[in-house]
Amino acid sequence: MSGTAEGTDQLLARRAAAQEREEQARAKQHERGRGTARERIDKLLDDGSFTEVDRYRREPVGPTPGPRPEGDAVVTGHGTIDGRPVAVYAQDFTVLGGSVSLTVGQKVAKVMDIAAKGGMPIIGMNDSGGARIQGGLVALTGYGEIFRRNVGLSGVVPQLSLMMGPCAGGAAYSPAMTDFVLMVRQSSYMFVTGPEVIRAVTGERVDPETLGGADTHATRSGVAHLATDSEAECIEDAQALLSYLPSNHLQLPPDVAPGEAPEGHRDIGRIVPDDPSRSYDMRDVITKVVDDGEFLEIQPEWATTMICGFARLGGMSVGIYGNQPKIRAGVIDIDASEKASRFIRTCDAFNVPIICFADVPGYLPGVDQEWGGIIRHGAKLIFAWTEATVPKLTVNTRKAYGGAYGVMGAKQLDADANFAWPQAELAVMGAEGAVSVLWRKELKEAEDPDAKRAELLALYRREFLQPYPAAERGYVDDVIDPAETRDKLIVALQRLRTKYIERVDRKFSNITL
Repeated sequence: MSGTAEGTDQLLARRAAAQEREEQARAKQHERGRGTARERIDKLLDDGSFTEVDRYRREPVGPTPGPRPEGDAVVTGHGTIDGRPVAVYAQDFTVLGGSVSLTVGQKVAKVMDIAAKGGMPIIGMNDSGGARIQGGLVALTGYGEIFRRNVGLSGVVPQLSLMMGPCAGGAAYSPAMTDFVLMVRQSSYMFVTGPEVIRAVTGERVDPETLGGADTHATRSGVAHLATDSEAECIEDAQALLSYLPSNHLQLPPDVAPGEAPEGHRDIGRIVPDDPSRSYDMRDVITKVVDDGEFLEIQPEWATTMICGFARLGGMSVGIYGNQPKIRAGVIDIDASEKASRFIRTCDAFNVPIICFADVPGYLPGVDQEWGGIIRHGAKLIFAWTEATVPKLTVNTRKAYGGAYGVMGAKQLDADANFAWPQAELAVMGAEGAVSVLWRKELKEAEDPDAKRAELLALYRREFLQPYPAAERGYVDDVIDPAETRDKLIVALQRLRTKYIERVDRKFSNITL
């Protein structure tokens, strides 16, 4: 037998052994209601596009008796999604619980380097019991390799973490440093210290799902950007997210054919009540403006007084954030500030224009908010919006009072185009509070206080609350019919496609983290 034939036979034998292991892994994972690492990659990528990297790599010394599995506990490589190149890795829970060894860390680091050199997104699918105990301190260095690259790639290429299983201990910090974290309910969980440790140290009893499951991180901690009921939905959400983003920070987001104007978009003004005290759903406004009414909301169940998400206008990708009058009148609290600030900076990093829909009564008052640092956290929103260099557009739909007016896309914070609907109220405070402060003496001395209050309220609304005084000073570029909103925004976006801002020469800004 020639050397070539012998080598080919050896290759085929190794591939057959790998296929047998994959079939065993498939049976184990399917019993748990989960897919294998390779099945997940195949669902994520275009058919036949996956090229594996380091399929034969393994630990030089076996941590346990028996054969050392080729490829160790992670599958790495690259392929395409909708024809666009991406790098990917998927942890394999069927190999030593998906535990991270030095080899696993080095494999992931290599594919992250491939993403950096190729200017392509990196997508990680996490399903791991944590650091490999048998590997000792050496195993922890594998995490170090990954963490360093998470930081180096931040703002360079999009990083997505799809949580398909457990992610405990220090391993949780890698997903937390990526741009988006997607979790699967009843299947994935994240925590730094697990239930057993918590019970031993504090005496508290909690199950993994309650402590760090998808719903916990989607509603309470804000760690998860999206939570789904299945792995298939999680993968679909990841594909949708990437469609709004460029492959790297040097590119613009991909354009698509302009979508249809939503049915009834000319009647959008009817959604918003004239009475500032009455609620409505800002999502209804957004979906009447964007192409085909499609809006991919991010963190929809956390910090719910603020809405953030992606859409398209005239085929152009945009990031949208806005107040939610339906919940606590759309006030800004600590979590809402954090949510919007992070979203704005993500859009700015990847050249996605930002549109702000403002209807805000102010910041949430209260001792807990003040002691919790609303000043510091609220300043992040000012910082993020002002520093952003992408096109920035604002639509005031009904009201914006006090300091909250400034943080929701004010012209003075370098907004490029500001529009107000005719009923918009832009002022230091609402009519009721202002009248009580400005004309306290007149109200006290009036023979008919109710009639006097009604007279003064009408005066204040006419002289101070209408958007025209702001327009006269250039704080609003145009007062528009709500029916014109979609058209005005598309024209502004087209005008601003070549926007260029020369950054200040500095190491980096010092945002109030």
